[in-house]
Amino acid sequence: MKLGELLKNIRYLEILGNKETEIKGLCADSQKVKEGDLFICYKGEKNDSHNFIGDAIKAGAAAVVCEKRQELTVPQIIVENGRYAVAPLARAFYGFADKKLKLVGITGTNGKTTTTYMLESIFKASGKSAGVIGTLGISYADKFVSPELTTPDPIFLHSIFADMLSCGVQYVFMEVSAHALYFNKIDGLKFDVAVFTNCTQDHLDFFGNMHDYAECKKLLFKKERCAYSVINSDDKIGQQLLESTQNAVSYGLKNPADVFAVDIAESIKGTSFVLNLLDELYDINLNVPALHNVYNAMAAAACAKILGISTADIAKGLKTLKTVNGRLERVAQYNGADIFVDFAHTPDGLEKSLQALKKLCSGKLYCLFGCGGNRDRTKRPIMGEIAAKYADFCIITSDNPRYEDPYDIISEIEQGLKPSGKKYVAVTERETATEYAINLLEKGDILLVAGKGGEYYQDIMGIKHSYNDNTVIKKIIG
Repeated sequence: MKLGELLKNIRYLEILGNKETEIKGLCADSQKVKEGDLFICYKGEKNDSHNFIGDAIKAGAAAVVCEKRQELTVPQIIVENGRYAVAPLARAFYGFADKKLKLVGITGTNGKTTTTYMLESIFKASGKSAGVIGTLGISYADKFVSPELTTPDPIFLHSIFADMLSCGVQYVFMEVSAHALYFNKIDGLKFDVAVFTNCTQDHLDFFGNMHDYAECKKLLFKKERCAYSVINSDDKIGQQLLESTQNAVSYGLKNPADVFAVDIAESIKGTSFVLNLLDELYDINLNVPALHNVYNAMAAAACAKILGISTADIAKGLKTLKTVNGRLERVAQYNGADIFVDFAHTPDGLEKSLQALKKLCSGKLYCLFGCGGNRDRTKRPIMGEIAAKYADFCIITSDNPRYEDPYDIISEIEQGLKPSGKKYVAVTERETATEYAINLLEKGDILLVAGKGGEYYQDIMGIKHSYNDNTVIKKIIG
């Protein structure tokens, strides 16, 4: 594609050089530049890619988008903010593939991943070709791309859209993180449906306070970004969105809603209920337990209904989904006890999972968890307090300590746990902690291994060591 063609899609201050330069690719990382790429510069949180323009040109960059004039031998396009230029350039370079796909964007602190997979199962049940983009990776048309970010950076995201289109994908269900909205990663996308699950404490290390975090999530529901919305009426921020958003369908159990559930029956193996879907009643059976999965199912059902899927196919798709990797997943039984792995890494997520399992536990409820390093420290004592409230015994351990001392993280969790007087143990090495917890189990007990879910690594001092809770548990019990 000619440079001039690409430039039609962005606002720029000045261009120096030949507009007829052939552009073979886009890149915002100087270490990944290939011959013929357009290198896009902007100031990041830690680095300024303007400092690496020389490296990019040596690697073969054919032109540069930058925020200030440089002494270069290749064309340069001066823009006010390079970050804002990435998404529109990526859309154009990949032929606006997003416009030819039906897009559903899901935001919220918890429930995004499960809702995307519920939607995928529903649409497959109705004979549609669907793809998923999110925390667990990218899957479509028998392809799988390992996860890096919840919402991919724009260049990679639009390359995926283009490939999805070539593979015959019709619908895309993607998680949209608050960070993606803050950093303009989804600029230009128009979602057929935007879904709001909830907004509870998380990422305060980045956003600073709950107001700014919530305001960022609300950006997905601007009228230029979505045609329809599905919103949780039982959430405080959801209620605010319902007051300000057009073409909204609400779902909930506590407050009046367009979609709700009655006669809910929970068991260790799943949940059943009667769904009222815009005044149409249908029996729903889920293979996943917990009340919060009823909420996820209602969100998925409402979204599917808006997109024209029959209630029968919605029920079929929800029943077909056997499990979601690391989302309150029943991974093993040992000594007559059940072992669950869950991604719960926020106060709300941990509380909902423990609440659900407490109701189903005839013996003791054990909780193994930790908190991530170099992230929101304020949630650590809160999660300790929650674990003490619901679990009979806690095992505090490491969960991606990153550059922090695991002992420091554990001591902050203990601040919330100690006042309860509940018994607990601290074991910094996660696999050792897991083995210790499993050996405590007796008939009727439940062990929740929380925090990492489907992750396949443990982040320690900048190195991602291979680690997966499910794999470790199965190795321990043989």
